Amino acid sequence: MHLTNISSRKLSAPKIRTLVDDEEVLGLKYRYVRYIQGSLYVRYVRYTQRLKVGIMGNDGYKNMAWKVGEIVKEIKIYDSTLRDGAQAQGISFTVEDKLKITEAVDRLGISYIEAGNPGSNPKDLEFFQRVKKLKLKNVKVVAFGSTRRTNIKVEDDANVKSLLTADTEAVAIFGKSWDFHVYEVLRTTLDENLRMIYDTVEFFTKLGKEVIFDAEHFFDGYKANPEYAMKTIYTAIEAGASTVCLCDTNGGTFPNEISEITSYVVKNVRVPVGIHCHNDNGMAVANSILAVQAGATQVQGTINGIGERCGNANLCTIIPNLQIKANYKCIPDECMKSLTSIARYISEIANVIHNEKDPYVGGSAFAHKGGMHIDAVFKNPISFEHINPELVGNKRVILMSEVAGRSTILKKIHEVDPTIGKDSPEAKKIIDRLKELEHEGYQYEGAESSFELVIRKILGKYQPFFNLNQFKVIVGEPTIGEFNSSAMIKIRVGDQVEITAAEGCGPVNALDNALRKALERFYPEIKQMKLTDYKVRVLDSEAATAAKVRVLIESTDGKDMWTTIGVSTDIIEASWKALVDSVEYKLIKDKNGNNNIKNHVNENAENKH
Repeated sequence: MHLTNISSRKLSAPKIRTLVDDEEVLGLKYRYVRYIQGSLYVRYVRYTQRLKVGIMGNDGYKNMAWKVGEIVKEIKIYDSTLRDGAQAQGISFTVEDKLKITEAVDRLGISYIEAGNPGSNPKDLEFFQRVKKLKLKNVKVVAFGSTRRTNIKVEDDANVKSLLTADTEAVAIFGKSWDFHVYEVLRTTLDENLRMIYDTVEFFTKLGKEVIFDAEHFFDGYKANPEYAMKTIYTAIEAGASTVCLCDTNGGTFPNEISEITSYVVKNVRVPVGIHCHNDNGMAVANSILAVQAGATQVQGTINGIGERCGNANLCTIIPNLQIKANYKCIPDECMKSLTSIARYISEIANVIHNEKDPYVGGSAFAHKGGMHIDAVFKNPISFEHINPELVGNKRVILMSEVAGRSTILKKIHEVDPTIGKDSPEAKKIIDRLKELEHEGYQYEGAESSFELVIRKILGKYQPFFNLNQFKVIVGEPTIGEFNSSAMIKIRVGDQVEITAAEGCGPVNALDNALRKALERFYPEIKQMKLTDYKVRVLDSEAATAAKVRVLIESTDGKDMWTTIGVSTDIIEASWKALVDSVEYKLIKDKNGNNNIKNHVNENAENKH
């Protein structure tokens, strides 16, 4: 069968097997097999010997296996989070932080991690001493430094010599490729800059080091003086550099320029070419991918794109784009599922809020809110998801809101009572109540635990564990000692009344402490619970200090995490509402005898059916 002029062909499963075994088509790559209305469709692209054949899995996603010719272009991923990431505003890594990040990057299967210069500060010196003790399986640690200073012998340069103390197999040397920088920053001649590059690279290659030459400002330099920019690269290669990395240091180059220039360099050098992009124009990821398509085989960037100014190329976006979507090999396949957890882990270490809007690894990457979208995803997830979120260790999120659609809200109702029909009066009442509450400022897409309590109250499946009689909060300023606030609370549990007081760092903390103190006598399991996050959002800022606020409280008992919400023009009252919901959700969860209410409800539903 001759397929050269056919772009898509409907085939039966036996015919696919015939094609897999047919040497005539080994020059074609099967992009994917799509299952539509009982038929198998094969699409392919020429110019490779990698063959992909399979059928759809039950979840609607492609369930593929490589059958023939494992010829795939390998991309070396080079992480610079420890150096470029540390230059981001508000980020400062301790030595312990750097060691943890190194281990995490190693678990992800990345090829290189750049760790700074041991001569620049005592912190980096200690890191290089301690990193040798780590049992790393995948990543190669790289020391980073500049070419020698002007008009000095390379062996006499203190920064060059300091790189030797790192005792790494590989070193990254950056040098100027833009004549403007040579004149205005180094204040030297173009020839002296070339000698600086040659001397430094040769110095390390003679010592048996793998040398990666970072051509700083290469794209700006090429556009200004292409002949000289290429000379800097040729010089580094002549001196023994194993890889030359083209740097868009200012982060302002457009993708078409990156592609054209990288392609030219790849065609005119005999060593692998890398790409290093900053994100000042918002195109670092696109620029990196186009450089790879132009022939670059090393990609430099940082986890989550953290870096100076607008950041660096985001490896958490680049890696899955190249490996899952474009069939390049960046990391071991088995490591891809750890991408989301490692991205979040490094955000925690960096003490920055993880960007939930990030592709692949953000909490919103596979979150669905619109009713029609949700309905389509339930029918077949590829309708609104470009990949299975589990491939990168993420998960699908269905957001509760007034626009989520009746079927989505009904699924949440069924977690409490599976007997409720979508056209029942109870379902209508819950949907109407949801719209009323969202109009008041409630937003349940991030606080489904509170929404479950709303459902229980309407269905008559809610019984309060306690009732508030009164609370008082006193704030004392200036602060004297550890606490500046106190709270007195009077609650009733059954026919018993408890009055207690507590101090805290602020009125909400004092109220939280007082409530726990009052309830622990009746419900000892409250001791397991703690607040992990507290957020306040002003809803109508034009009202100034009389504005309505929304409070979100995230809680955990060490096993589960849940979020609750409160809304009021009084921040203390809004906090109280969210706090009460959090406590009651915990008590309901434990009363049901299961660590997860949903599992308990689903078990009951199965028994009924």
